[in-house]
Amino acid sequence: MMRAFAALAAWGLLVSASPPIPVDDALITGDTLPARLGEFHLLAGPYGQKPNAGVTPYRLNTPLFSDYAEKFRYFYVPPGKKIGWRDDGVLDFPVGSVLVKSFGYPIDMRAPTKGLRILETRLLIHRTSGWIALPYVWNADGSEATLRRAGMRINVSWIHLDGKPRAISYAIPNVNQCKGCHDDGAGGISLIGPKAHNLNRDGQLEAALRAGRIDHLPADIPRLPVWDDPASASVALRARAYLEVNCAHCHNPKGPANTSGLWLNWEQGPGPNLGIYKRPTAAGRGSGNDEFAIDPGHPERSIMLYRMQSLDPGIAMPELGRASVHQEGVALLSQWIAAMPVQPANQP
Repeated sequence: MMRAFAALAAWGLLVSASPPIPVDDALITGDTLPARLGEFHLLAGPYGQKPNAGVTPYRLNTPLFSDYAEKFRYFYVPPGKKIGWRDDGVLDFPVGSVLVKSFGYPIDMRAPTKGLRILETRLLIHRTSGWIALPYVWNADGSEATLRRAGMRINVSWIHLDGKPRAISYAIPNVNQCKGCHDDGAGGISLIGPKAHNLNRDGQLEAALRAGRIDHLPADIPRLPVWDDPASASVALRARAYLEVNCAHCHNPKGPANTSGLWLNWEQGPGPNLGIYKRPTAAGRGSGNDEFAIDPGHPERSIMLYRMQSLDPGIAMPELGRASVHQEGVALLSQWIAAMPVQPANQP
């Protein structure tokens, strides 16, 4: 998912000549909801592919799967403020910060920079009252993106990596759906992506420190594995990284799915809460008639994989953000589960 980004720039290098109008800090911290993305002056150029001065691109070790969309991520921190370091969880972005994420598709994913069309740009804006989520949809020529709080669907087609055509009805979430994943547990919105261990790659945290955009770094920075890079870690650790990013924002002891007892956050130890020999809390068709969330040695009998491979709205997991099966993610988790030691038949 990072091929197009990598072809454009590395951390701190993807910058344009400064546009004549600086980022509008008053608009960011105000109480209005601008109808056009361009009013913020965060991005410039067709489809917003050139960040304004002070807007920094970043990459994640393991990104969230979103129907194979190419993603471009940026952050903005207002002058005179810094991101606060946190050893655990999401970094502390000050009031006035903006996280920007654009989604798009090339004509052919084997040539990811050719014919790239950006569909939408989502903003997470930190105001005094908390974080707000705003989805902006680009027009056909990439000259402007307009606010669509109610969300919408766009028919998208491309040539996949296997050379075969694919098409989906791409969903741009409404603001309530944004909150579904970014729920802070207290009725507001929180960040889920920019955690220290997921940002630790390509020297980008060190570059942020040198640029004065983060307050400090510890000597030993944690690092989340790259889920699809065998050189980065074992199958088991890469599978856990995949679950951390794609599932744990809900499935953790304090998340929206905490009552399920299935906790998939990186810090969770092995056992039933990780899904190993865990029976579902409620029976139903979501189980696929299988007995355990993870049935060691048997990916074909594991509820987790059954739900990941379904597109039925009443079965599919994750519930939002995809209209296709992530075949490579399923393959990684299948490999992980298949290699797990099988325990005696008398399980809890």
